[in-house]
Amino acid sequence: MILGVIALGLLLTSCDSDDDNSSSLDTLTLNLNGLETLGADYVYEGWIIVNGNPVSTGTFTSVTFPQSFNVNSAQLETATAFVLTIEPLVDPDPAPADSKLLRGEFNGNSATVNTALIGDLTNVSGTFFLRTPTDEDVPGGAPNNGNDQYGVWYGTPGMPPTANLTLPDVSQNPGWIYEGWVIGDSGPISTGRFDNFGDRDDFTGFSGAAFNQGPPVPGEDFFLNAPTGEMFPLDVRNRMVVISLEPVPDDSPAPFAVKPLVGVAGTATAPSTHDFNPNPTSLPTGTVTR
Repeated sequence: MILGVIALGLLLTSCDSDDDNSSSLDTLTLNLNGLETLGADYVYEGWIIVNGNPVSTGTFTSVTFPQSFNVNSAQLETATAFVLTIEPLVDPDPAPADSKLLRGEFNGNSATVNTALIGDLTNVSGTFFLRTPTDEDVPGGAPNNGNDQYGVWYGTPGMPPTANLTLPDVSQNPGWIYEGWVIGDSGPISTGRFDNFGDRDDFTGFSGAAFNQGPPVPGEDFFLNAPTGEMFPLDVRNRMVVISLEPVPDDSPAPFAVKPLVGVAGTATAPSTHDFNPNPTSLPTGTVTR
């Protein structure tokens, strides 16, 4: 009988302990806007910063909000900030990825999150011009073949062209890189990725054969290797031109949700320029409540 009483006491103690553990969780609610569905191999992951250290609050793929997560009560109560990252679906690294998209400091029980962790994406500007230097025999554009409507370059035309994009410097941020796009007949066409506004980007696959490197600014001519659904040479006039911010590694071949600069090419070719405009509606934001 004594042994039975001891066993019953242990069972009750165990049940009480389970009740304590279940009651040690509180709800964290995300109410975000501006996010888009990631590629199939990637997820969003939330993190609270506790004593300077990141603690995962869980992953998600749906971009319908609000969404709620159960988080350790003591950690949630002492958390000072919330961070949202983009992570591989199969993630060998338990730490947050470099692609940190949103952050906000807790003020009481809520935090307003935005993209300020990347830089100021609201005070941005720049110009682009239509020119086709890569089908000409001489670097720098002489002689001109009279077909400048088939290329787009980001900066100010000249001999050589110069950079003029006003965007946050991500050259020291391994989680993000810029990518240029022209909206073609069947969708966005990449002009290449870059983190240096005064140098060539990483892509020349559509450029002409005479001088494949192009000028020392990001951009592309559209002569060769047309993607499915497009016909080259591509007339860029009156088309939308976009610069997006892409996570590294990139979750998808399509443009990411964050597109800080957009513009429409007019009909004039270089030396005329066309303005990029800020696109604040593309910047994700929201609130996190504990």
